[in-house]
Amino acid sequence: MNIRTLTFKGGTHPPDSKKATESLPIERANEPKVVVIPMQQHIGAPCEPIVQIGDEVKVGQKIGEAKGFVSVPVHSSVSGKVTAVEPRLYSGGMAVPCIVIESDMQNIVSDQVVPKGDISVLSAEDIKNIIKEAGIVGMGGATFPTHVKLAPPPDKKVDTVILNGAECEPYLTSDHRLMLEYPENVVFGLQALMKALGVKKGYIGIETNKPDAIEKVFEAAKDVADIEVVALKTKYPQGAEKQLIYACTGREVPSGGLPADAGVVVNNVGTAAAVAKAIKTGMPLIERIVTVTGAGVNSPKNLLVKIGTSFRDIIEQCGGLKGKVGKVIAGGPMMGITQFSLDIPAIKGTSGILVLSEEEARLPEPSNCIKCGKCVETCPINLMPVNISMYSLANRHDQAEALNAMDCIECGSCSYVCPAKRPLVDSIRVSKREILARRKKAQSK
Repeated sequence: MNIRTLTFKGGTHPPDSKKATESLPIERANEPKVVVIPMQQHIGAPCEPIVQIGDEVKVGQKIGEAKGFVSVPVHSSVSGKVTAVEPRLYSGGMAVPCIVIESDMQNIVSDQVVPKGDISVLSAEDIKNIIKEAGIVGMGGATFPTHVKLAPPPDKKVDTVILNGAECEPYLTSDHRLMLEYPENVVFGLQALMKALGVKKGYIGIETNKPDAIEKVFEAAKDVADIEVVALKTKYPQGAEKQLIYACTGREVPSGGLPADAGVVVNNVGTAAAVAKAIKTGMPLIERIVTVTGAGVNSPKNLLVKIGTSFRDIIEQCGGLKGKVGKVIAGGPMMGITQFSLDIPAIKGTSGILVLSEEEARLPEPSNCIKCGKCVETCPINLMPVNISMYSLANRHDQAEALNAMDCIECGSCSYVCPAKRPLVDSIRVSKREILARRKKAQSK
């Protein structure tokens, strides 16, 4: 097995904290009695509910219709009766329109769910339509509609697809287990994505701390032309799009640009597996693998969870909470979002539920910057985090924008390495939101 080991400039090495779940096979979560399915599970316009209170629905049935190009439909993850159509809180911290379904526990599958045929006879447009109608989004957490990625502007000459199997975020092992247990779906999905874009080169990048996954995926892809499995140095944020592109191809995405500007489309391995399932079985995206872990949960697991299942039900299946819990995070510790309640639903972008103890969650008091430059050395985008943060805290967002604040990928590497524990990434996020708000206001005039 001859595999190259690649990486990018900058980055850091937080403890991976994956031992608790990396060797645990995927388990199917218990059938939820009630699911709360948000109409906003993707970047872009929210869906419009197309069912009403009292309607009977089946597994895989469309219940939310996409109303914009940057949007995807939403489907029922259970069979049962719609009991509410109303705003509910979800993991993004806002109230969004949701459809509440009481399960009949029968898992009756909709007759709309049928295999889509052999990939060899499907056209590029067929594949894009299947992906869109299946409601597939980026499964790494970004939740960008996949069919939109597969429709780059005509002036962007895309020639490569990269699958992100790095899973560099500490604690999370859902992608690792997916690659170990279903490597053929990852490879099949990549083939479908390549055909949809009409490209002849595909990479699957996996960090070196997952040698078993590298071996499994290499074995599944060894007879497939034009697909290369590459080993990536274990370093955070190795899975970020720009860093992954540089590591695999040596190309750089220009400031303010998109991966397509470098001739590349990047997708997560989970996204590829969802594409494979949609083509092979016709089942839309109604469930995903979630890593439930941390010192605050009794029995960490990798669970296959139905969309709409509450965090509370998921954690209960893992033995419940343990000791004094300090924080519950949707995602990982570096880029995840702290939750205010356990009564919020798992969505398409819920890659993990991290439960930290009170001690682990305690934030150190920041002190004055000591001008050490570690944040600059570590930044994978080659920014000046300390200066952008300084301007943000002073409410001088024009200067922050001039220092390319919008290029920040919010990976948190700068905050992690800062010996003074300055709120670098948090303050940069504030500037980015302010800059975007000003741009929208200017466009509306």
